Amino acid sequence: MPHSPFDAVLFDCDGVLVDSERITHVVLVQMLGELGWTLSVDEAMGIFVGKMVKDEAALIERHTGFRITETWLEHFRARRNAALASDLVEIPGAPATVRAVHAAFDGRIAVASGADRPKVELQLRKVDLLDCFEGRIFSGHETPRSKPHPDVYLAAAAGLGAAPQRCAVIEDSVTGARAGLAAGATVFGYSPGTPGHSSAQALLDTGVAHVFTDMAQLPALLAGWAAR
Repeated sequence: MPHSPFDAVLFDCDGVLVDSERITHVVLVQMLGELGWTLSVDEAMGIFVGKMVKDEAALIERHTGFRITETWLEHFRARRNAALASDLVEIPGAPATVRAVHAAFDGRIAVASGADRPKVELQLRKVDLLDCFEGRIFSGHETPRSKPHPDVYLAAAAGLGAAPQRCAVIEDSVTGARAGLAAGATVFGYSPGTPGHSSAQALLDTGVAHVFTDMAQLPALLAGWAAR
């Protein structure tokens, strides 16, 4: 992409590439209910979207009296992954968009997710996008701090040999947008107006450069940014 202000594009995964949030939170609600904390799926999504469950251990303990253990987290991940393997679908338009951006940027794209690597790889494989990101998958579980800290985006930029300030970040949550902004990247907010995604106004209030509502809009948006 000639004269682009961006050297690389860094995608969040959940809510940007795959429609996973409700599936994951159905499992989480079931397991929190088993501990005595009754939540609706929408309530759980309002609390946990964009965050790692283990980072909310203190909140869970306050509501249940149960201290989250690594064994409990392993059971959660196993149940979650089984549900994702069965029911996951892509965000509408995401596969075609990723392939267009991959071509426009000569493969200089990455996934920077707060999720654990097995989940990210399972999801990308399920929606036939693993080949676009293989070797360029970065997990917040493998950095010192998770989103909203910038660590996973800094790792992704470094992995692509790009300055964070010359990266475009694609995010759908306020937590993730804060991470991208803290890294120094230009953040584009995806907000289709459906549950599980932060609202357009919330993303704008966070400081994203632009909000778009349809994943198919992204290639032209990035190309247009180059002409600004």
